[in-house]
Amino acid sequence: MMEWLNAMVSEPYYLFHFLAAFSYIPIRCSASLVLPPDIITHLLHREIQAALAFLVLVAIRVFVILVSLIIDHHLTLWYILSFLVIYALTPQPAYQGLGTSSKLTPLQLETVLTEGGHSRFWLVEFRASCLASCIRASRCFAELSITYSNKNLSFGIIDLGLFPNVVDKFGISLVTTGQLPTYILFENATEVARFPEIDFETKASHPPITKRLLTRHFELDRLLLEYVNGK
Repeated sequence: MMEWLNAMVSEPYYLFHFLAAFSYIPIRCSASLVLPPDIITHLLHREIQAALAFLVLVAIRVFVILVSLIIDHHLTLWYILSFLVIYALTPQPAYQGLGTSSKLTPLQLETVLTEGGHSRFWLVEFRASCLASCIRASRCFAELSITYSNKNLSFGIIDLGLFPNVVDKFGISLVTTGQLPTYILFENATEVARFPEIDFETKASHPPITKRLLTRHFELDRLLLEYVNGK
């Protein structure tokens, strides 16, 4: 609960959505002072209907827009415009959960890859937290790490926004559209697979990053079975 409240206060994306959605309450209270009783009663019935719709749709924005549409279409336009402005000015923050993955510096990655006693495989996500593509994919990697992490396979994250000087070392471009996030699978310190491929510009744009896509591309099910079977 405290983590959610902290995110709402510290992240403009959540804060402005909260303020825009619950601004209906003072508007409704002000309207009660000037509207005649029959309209207030009618409005109350409509609000109950909208609340039931909210429970079905599980979307507070839909609730606010439905109620505002009943009150006045100008208010509806105001809410639609508000949410559009919020989406444009405050992008959704990256998923904060890490699962069982580890945030690494480039030096730490080099250490775990070259020194013995660590996992045979490392799947590393190279991201920039300011990019929308990385934000959208941030939850996938954490959830994959929970499912597939074991003594044979570890998951790591490097934020290239903090370490932009290492992009050349790993063959990643910060200026080329679509290269981030990049996922590289290392086996005993040697790169064995990556997504997207280095020459992806010569191909059609790659599909959206999902858990299913990464699982298939890096054959994570096979690696998990090999670990279970002791290979």
